[in-house]
Amino acid sequence: MDILWSALFAVLLVGYFAFEGANIGLGMLLPVLGRTRDGRDRLVAAMAPFVLAGEVWLVAVAGVLFGVYPRAEGEVLFALYPLVVCLLVSWIVRDAGLWFRRRLDGSAWRAGWDRMICLGSWGLALSWGAALAWLAAGPSAVPAALAGAAALAAALAFHGRSFAAWLLPAGPEPAVSPAADPAADPVTAPAAGTATGAGAGAATGIGAGTVTGTVIRRGTGGGRGARALAVSACVAAAPAAALLAGAAPWLLEHTAPVDTLNVLSLMILPFAPVMVGAQVWVWRTFGPRGAADRSPSFF
Repeated sequence: MDILWSALFAVLLVGYFAFEGANIGLGMLLPVLGRTRDGRDRLVAAMAPFVLAGEVWLVAVAGVLFGVYPRAEGEVLFALYPLVVCLLVSWIVRDAGLWFRRRLDGSAWRAGWDRMICLGSWGLALSWGAALAWLAAGPSAVPAALAGAAALAAALAFHGRSFAAWLLPAGPEPAVSPAADPAADPVTAPAAGTATGAGAGAATGIGAGTVTGTVIRRGTGGGRGARALAVSACVAAAPAAALLAGAAPWLLEHTAPVDTLNVLSLMILPFAPVMVGAQVWVWRTFGPRGAADRSPSFF
């Protein structure tokens, strides 16, 4: 039972970076990919249906961490307290930008919240990268944490670029007269494990990547850019998969008692296929075929 829950935890964490990582990466590149207000409107409208679906993975990760690994949860959150705060603040800033950008009209209002989307997305990428590197190398390895932050930010930016190309293969900018004045647009510049796990850890990471890769392939339904998107999803999720492979023995030692796992299995496991099916439905329903015309949006 503990192996089963370790595999499920790995699938959820890897799935978060593979699916929500696309939204984070697109938010990081929003000022670069959408150089006009209309271009950014099209990008945000295209990604809107995927945002809440992606965040479900993180909620599920937190639920499993609290329920299945109660001792590990306390140690991890205490050790990463500053980074956890940065993650939460960045998450709030990013989502506030998404929800408020269309509450009022006007270039300055929308451009300001677009900056918040970009800033929050960068905060999420850098905080997650530093946290993963910190967990793998130890709290004293500050250079490793900085390198991990930069590496994951680059991976998520790559994933976001592939996601944008898959959603809007013709580009985000509408076909308008080139006489439009770019100076009228306020936002045009970019914002700036130890190898202890053996067979069980490696199998967990590979299994998680296989499950999420299957969901992406079925969700995208093939087509233009789908293969590149699947590759970038694997790149974005690779750091988390590597960490889980190395930390598998430690997680098994911190697993809740068998009776607790049995109760959680009856309450949670039947909904796992529903969650995966919902992800496939979202990606197939709101993919490139309707993304170009998805305007106005609630974001």
